[in-house]
Amino acid sequence: MGGIGGFFLGGLIGSVLFGGMGSGLFGGIGLMEMLIVGGLVYVTLSYMRRRQEPTPAVSRDSGYLSPSTATFEAPAAPTDLDRGVGYIRQMDGVFDAVRFPDTASDFFFKVQAAWMARDMGSARNLLTPEMHATLQKQCDQLRAARRVNRLENIAVRSVAVTEAWQEGGQDFVTVCFLANLLDYAVDETSNQVMDGSQTEPVKFEEYWTFNRPVGPNPWRLSAIQQSGIGGTRYDG
Repeated sequence: MGGIGGFFLGGLIGSVLFGGMGSGLFGGIGLMEMLIVGGLVYVTLSYMRRRQEPTPAVSRDSGYLSPSTATFEAPAAPTDLDRGVGYIRQMDGVFDAVRFPDTASDFFFKVQAAWMARDMGSARNLLTPEMHATLQKQCDQLRAARRVNRLENIAVRSVAVTEAWQEGGQDFVTVCFLANLLDYAVDETSNQVMDGSQTEPVKFEEYWTFNRPVGPNPWRLSAIQQSGIGGTRYDG
């Protein structure tokens, strides 16, 4: 303890210890006055000591990140599919690419049923005129060969929209189907298996494209593209 405060406090203590001398520095100060002065000295010294103490360093282990070190992820750029869906929604605000696979699945099973019946008439309103003509021609070829293509135990593993775009005043959406099934052809008279297997499931991957005039109009199946795995469907 040093400086003016130390000298002042030293004089005060000396007065207390040697008060009988009467002529000391604080000889005329009573007990109450000494308590008041002592309190003031304590406050003064405490304030001076705090000012002299170094400021504690900020721990670098805290969870705070300064603005210069904080990082932010940029939003993902829109994909071609996102842009295509956006174009379609401009003319049809209720179009939902997330729910479209449900619509495509309904088409899928109805078209398969018509195919096994070798009569695409029941699915005519689901197909473009060109697609109806193509599939019906193949059905007629099956009839001429006296064969029936059986599709059984269909287990659809995945249905996903892969493309969406507009072209020539038309909306287009492509959906990928991944599935397992029994796919075989039998003689219509003897029911003998002529192609495929009644017991060994096959996997197939097909891309079905739907189109319609731009706007909230009914969809039609316009194309089926096979990836190379699959059975006898639509082989012509």
